[in-house]
Amino acid sequence: MFDHIKFGVRDFAVSKTFYLKALEPIGVTVVTDWPPNGAELSQPTGKSSLCLYQTDEKPAHLHIAFVAENRHQVDAFYYAALSAGGQDNGPPGLRPQYSGQYYAAFILDPDGHNIEVVCHETEA
Repeated sequence: MFDHIKFGVRDFAVSKTFYLKALEPIGVTVVTDWPPNGAELSQPTGKSSLCLYQTDEKPAHLHIAFVAENRHQVDAFYYAALSAGGQDNGPPGLRPQYSGQYYAAFILDPDGHNIEVVCHETEA
């Protein structure tokens, strides 16, 4: 649906490391670095990207949801994000309030943004 999302972070190095580690299970890598403190991240064949840059501004918290191919990727994201310094905001599991197949996990990033990875597929 979107081409890219760009938002500011307090500590670029910390946030870049967090996102790369947390989103590694769904194949996210650096597409472009914008020296000195910016980067575009995406999946290898992705049509959308996440752009981070250093700022002192205090934007409102975001909710960003990434698509996972399977529930294992949702679980892997959750544990990778916790080990990268993220804060639990909802462990992996079904969210029947959204739909019968909505399997997601939620993490707060270093700036307090709510990062979600969701799978809409049934369990294999």
